[in-house]
Amino acid sequence: MEHLLKIISKPDNLPIILMLVMTLFYAWLAWKKAATNDRQEISEEAKQADKVQVWPYLVKVEFLGALVVMVILTFWSFLLDAPLEEPANPALTPNPSKAPWYFLGLQEILVYFDPWIAGVLIPTFIIIGLAAIPYIDINPKGNGYYTYKERKFAILTFCFGFLLLWVALIVLGTFFRGPGWNLFWPWEYWDTHRVVALTNIDFTELFGIPTRLVDDSLNPAAMLFGSVVILGWYLIAVVYYLWKKNTAVIQKLGLVRYSITAFLFMTMMAVPVKIILRLTLNVKYILVTPFFNI
Repeated sequence: MEHLLKIISKPDNLPIILMLVMTLFYAWLAWKKAATNDRQEISEEAKQADKVQVWPYLVKVEFLGALVVMVILTFWSFLLDAPLEEPANPALTPNPSKAPWYFLGLQEILVYFDPWIAGVLIPTFIIIGLAAIPYIDINPKGNGYYTYKERKFAILTFCFGFLLLWVALIVLGTFFRGPGWNLFWPWEYWDTHRVVALTNIDFTELFGIPTRLVDDSLNPAAMLFGSVVILGWYLIAVVYYLWKKNTAVIQKLGLVRYSITAFLFMTMMAVPVKIILRLTLNVKYILVTPFFNI
């Protein structure tokens, strides 16, 4: 634990600690207000008699808040010594070589996915998903007040996608990834000479289907099996649609909005599944093809 405390107390890691504390605090505050509103018929926000316009009242407060934060950060930079590293030297790569803290989540995902998935596809889907929310969210409740009871799916999806798949991965990459990008427990010393031998296998090999044949060519049976597994994963959403298509929510959502929502949701849920498979069974790929690997 002494080594972890030393890492946590490094000046350039303090913003991450502050982000973590503030994220957990505001998440707890929102849950508390939602629980209070769900226990009563009228929300606390609706009981407030004063109604003010965004402009100029809210914008003025936000502008003053931005000035205060800027002043705090300015004095913070005077007090804390967040060192810049030496100029980049291609002959001497830092170990571990980490991205800026806000990209550490993506760097962590690179451990489990091919670069084109972790670096291009997943960020693209995140942006598309965020941009699509106003068009696929048909639930008008929860506007202007906190509630969990009326927006369970949206809130749970946010908590899972943001808190676990973004914030938690940043914390993991910052405080638990050491030299060689190995995982270190809090009580372990970051040994720069540590070598961890991993025997990664592909998912099909768990079922006795080798990825490659004796002549090192790709096994068509493994590609077929991997394709079936991935298609079967997304078919869960199709089965759910056929099962619930007569419900009011699905009918109101419509086929197009449901398809977009289901695809983005299943893709998001596939990320932790792949991470768990890698961490527990050393599974590298589900599907290996001549063009891409998943």
